[in-house]
Amino acid sequence: MSEPRLAVGRGVIEEMVRLAAFEVPGVARVGRGGPRWRSWRPPRPVEADVHDGKVRVRVSIVARPGQPLEPLAAEVRSAVAAAVERLLGMELAEVSVLVDGVGA
Repeated sequence: MSEPRLAVGRGVIEEMVRLAAFEVPGVARVGRGGPRWRSWRPPRPVEADVHDGKVRVRVSIVARPGQPLEPLAAEVRSAVAAAVERLLGMELAEVSVLVDGVGA
């Protein structure tokens, strides 16, 4: 008998990433900043892909005013990595963080 396997949908991964990023102090929101007209089809705020059992994630955030951006992005990467590896039991290949705006 084979061992039981758990399949996790991309939407579940993306929601876990969104929640993990939003919980980081200094993140005003998970999503794109700036004017809505700059793109005819705005990209999703969180994108996740799974290849060969490894997860690649891209998350866009808006930082609170006065937040140092590099440490904030590092905290978001760390929180996302912990969520993917600990809560989902998946191996993480990459976490890209785009700070796309500053606001409340």
